[in-house]
Amino acid sequence: MPSDRAWADKARLHTATSRDERLTMAVDILGRRLGDHPRVDLQVARAWRRTLSTRGRVRVDGLADEVGWSRKRLWSRFRSQLGITPGRAARLVRFHHAAHLLAAGHAASRVAAENGYVDQSHLHREVATFAGLTPTALAVAPWLAVDDVAWPASSLAGVQAATSRRAICASHERSEPWRKTPPADQLHMGR
Repeated sequence: MPSDRAWADKARLHTATSRDERLTMAVDILGRRLGDHPRVDLQVARAWRRTLSTRGRVRVDGLADEVGWSRKRLWSRFRSQLGITPGRAARLVRFHHAAHLLAAGHAASRVAAENGYVDQSHLHREVATFAGLTPTALAVAPWLAVDDVAWPASSLAGVQAATSRRAICASHERSEPWRKTPPADQLHMGR
């Protein structure tokens, strides 16, 4: 149930007379709400930075030892403050790096080996879990190549390479239509 403060904020937004006024109010409301939450523990922040610096190739036991907490305490604090467990965070960070390499044209077998996946099928399952695609389809996904906000390291060369890969795949699909990958919503991956 929304609080009195939330209702008041909503009423203020409805009474705004211009788009700029609503935007200013929204920024004020969001800033105030962000300030209402407690800061993240230094140990949780350190564990997160370590997860990023290792590209997700870190064990939760090792993180707990580094920050001086038990595994259970790290898991609990990390989840309560960041909304995700340290193990899941590591998987997402590892997937993020693997997706970049796939988009850059690296072979799935090489990406799997370099990113700590047990084998290529392990990478395939993780890509299916997080993106709902195969590694090949993820590599040429248009949103992966052009989104400079989500993927700031992408450059024009990366976009051109992805576009070239899409063109090659399209010509291959025309010559061998039976190999065409179905859209993600038509894939049945054990769900």
